[in-house]
Amino acid sequence: MPMKPIQTESTLQTLLRQFQDCRHQTEQICAPLTPEDHVPQPMVDVSPPKWHLAHTTWFFEQFLLGPFNPDYRVYDTDFAYLFNSYYNNAGKRILRPNRGLMSRPPVQEVLNYRSHVTQAVTDFISSRSTAARALEILTLGIHHEQQHQELLVYDIKYILGHQPTFPVYGEAFGLQAEKQEFNWVPMEEGIYSIGYQGDGFCYDNELARHRVFLEPYRIANKLVTNGEYMEFIASGAYSDFNLWHADGWDFLKVNQLTAPLYWHQQDGQWLQYTLNGLVPVDPTAPVQHISFYEAFAFAEWQGKRLPTEFEWEAAAEQFSWGQVWEWTGSAYLPYPGFHKAPGALGEYNGKFMVNQQVLRGASVATAADHSRNSYRNFFAPPSRWIFSGIRLADSL
Repeated sequence: MPMKPIQTESTLQTLLRQFQDCRHQTEQICAPLTPEDHVPQPMVDVSPPKWHLAHTTWFFEQFLLGPFNPDYRVYDTDFAYLFNSYYNNAGKRILRPNRGLMSRPPVQEVLNYRSHVTQAVTDFISSRSTAARALEILTLGIHHEQQHQELLVYDIKYILGHQPTFPVYGEAFGLQAEKQEFNWVPMEEGIYSIGYQGDGFCYDNELARHRVFLEPYRIANKLVTNGEYMEFIASGAYSDFNLWHADGWDFLKVNQLTAPLYWHQQDGQWLQYTLNGLVPVDPTAPVQHISFYEAFAFAEWQGKRLPTEFEWEAAAEQFSWGQVWEWTGSAYLPYPGFHKAPGALGEYNGKFMVNQQVLRGASVATAADHSRNSYRNFFAPPSRWIFSGIRLADSL
């Protein structure tokens, strides 16, 4: 099972309220969009907003209502094929690159589907003595949808940010200046405990809690800013192969990259697309939409490095975090004692433990209860549409 079991003190009404709030929040994220905005898929990593709305609904239908409510009838038998993501055990599905080809079902039908399943879950949980396993799946489904809420924000920004008129979504999800004075946080060598500890929810990839030995190091108390990254660009770093991994250099050249995603240079000034439109780059805000390759190259340029995920977690209480996810130097691998659950839900994390890099922290689009120092986010090194940035480290 891809989670630590929920505890009995979490009441049914509290859980139902969390479920309903979660469902409402997803729809609020999409509220500023037109129906046409719900359909495009400008690149394979981006899913249309309509697909997110439907997939997070299918999850509850597939894993909660179907197995646990004998009275439930599937809303539409085609939807499992259309809106399954990567759960091979749950049956066939449309290929990911083809999600943007689906003009049907229309957005309103997807919203009707959401209402139907939301009400069915509410009635099911409220009307009977629910098995503990069903409540665990409900909890997992809430956290799953919260993950998709963040992906939804990324994808909306990518869809709108590639429109020729740079349309305004709204003022949400903006970054603030990194106001604190720069300092290094020194960390002593020693044995540190890593992984989730507590009685609440966590994902299986945060377990088992274990010990690691760390050599002495130091880690920056603030994120790398846009102003600092402008200096990196101005130095000619995007033309200096010495700073880059071989894969990163190839990625750079194939895609002709010269700056972070959403940056545009006009009349000698850097502008960036935000969800509030095209605005001048704020030199005091954290640099955002950085691939692992770019984060590594910046650290090389500074004569520093990225922290490992263990170094990050060990020091996390010593600095503030939460504006952007922070690339680490760690490959995404299982912890000692990791166990993958059987069946479809066992595909949640374990199958992705290859060719991915760990990010730590949280972003302005992260659900509040996903902001914990043991949370392990992961993406492929070229990923730039995510809300990602840089924190430097150094060995002592």
